[in-house]
Amino acid sequence: MKLNNAIAGTLESGDILVELSPSDTPGLTVNLESSVAYQFGDQIRNVIRETLEELGINDAIVDATDKGALDCTIRARVTAAAVRATGKDVWAD
Repeated sequence: MKLNNAIAGTLESGDILVELSPSDTPGLTVNLESSVAYQFGDQIRNVIRETLEELGINDAIVDATDKGALDCTIRARVTAAAVRATGKDVWAD
């Protein structure tokens, strides 16, 4: 699947900024910056990975800057970035 650079989210409290880029190597690379990474970093990375894999994106670089986002917000931002990066509307029938 062709992937372009895309961004979704903000740096506001309770949100997450997700930057999605194509990767030259196979697999997902998730770079996370978060003040709660020590406690919740694994969970945040898992939500990002699961969301992308469900959308059929298996090779990408994700740069995420978390500001205390809940899992549902993380999924929404990753999905929005994926839609922008692929041009594929996941909500269309």
